[in-house]
Amino acid sequence: MTQEPIATPPPRIRRMAERFRGYLPVVVDAETGGFDWNRHALLELAAIPIELDAEGRLVPGEVACAHFEPAPGMAIDPKSLEVTGIRIDHPFRMAKPEKEALDHVFAAVRAALRRHECQRAILVGHNAHFDLNFLNAAVARTGHKRNPFHPFSVFDTVSLAGVAYGQTVLGRAMQAAGLAWNGDEAHSAVYDAERTAELFCRIANAWSRGTAPATAATDAVNAPGAP
Repeated sequence: MTQEPIATPPPRIRRMAERFRGYLPVVVDAETGGFDWNRHALLELAAIPIELDAEGRLVPGEVACAHFEPAPGMAIDPKSLEVTGIRIDHPFRMAKPEKEALDHVFAAVRAALRRHECQRAILVGHNAHFDLNFLNAAVARTGHKRNPFHPFSVFDTVSLAGVAYGQTVLGRAMQAAGLAWNGDEAHSAVYDAERTAELFCRIANAWSRGTAPATAATDAVNAPGAP
């Protein structure tokens, strides 16, 4: 009698809480009124928790975002507004006071922490300490007691992309990774956070498989029919 082969159970998918020492990666982008977090206003904030798909790969989750009313006493450099295209007095901007805006974004992050049973969020950003410094400054100004983010640790996609693709500028790193990039939409907190989340997942997923991320140039060389 022929013995039927024993089915191999599928590999166990590691929970998010097991992957980053209990931290949940959350991609953040801040748009601001300048470069000095102690002097310039925080104007936009977007946060995207990283999720897991059915096969255990990292994927961007839903974005939470808020427009901020400039905090009293904080400056706005007009040159920054030229770059971001933000119109402070736009009637449809629907900006919130600083603490209320933080509450809105933090609520989504805390929900993701509970969902994944993680102890704290770790900020992922492109030039991540820029975003973290503005976030921490707003938390300090408002006396916010429920900041879900680690106060100083980050995952910086500048470093990750520099190692993976030899590129540190976000748009160039996206193109090297074979991901879409539209420079006309850049400098929106939501757009930049979405692209940074895609880049982080592309790099982290490649390394979790034990292979270095391929660049768009490498994919072209290895494509069927390539010389």
